[in-house]
Amino acid sequence: MQEIEQQPATRAVSLVLLKTDCPQTRSDLLFLEAWEMHRPVNLGATLRASQIRRANPDLAAAIERELKGVSPA
Repeated sequence: MQEIEQQPATRAVSLVLLKTDCPQTRSDLLFLEAWEMHRPVNLGATLRASQIRRANPDLAAAIERELKGVSPA
């Protein structure tokens, strides 16, 4: 099955994606961004997002700030 190319919605993810060409990393970061925007109650999705957040705490914080419209300190 062919995957549809998804574009990032936040500047934080856009900037990080410029630094990687790994399809799995791209998928994980876009997943994290989508999860932050919609926060599904699916346990599997929440666990995956939690793992990605732990591996990328600065990015997770930047996505949250951007989605909430808060400027970085």
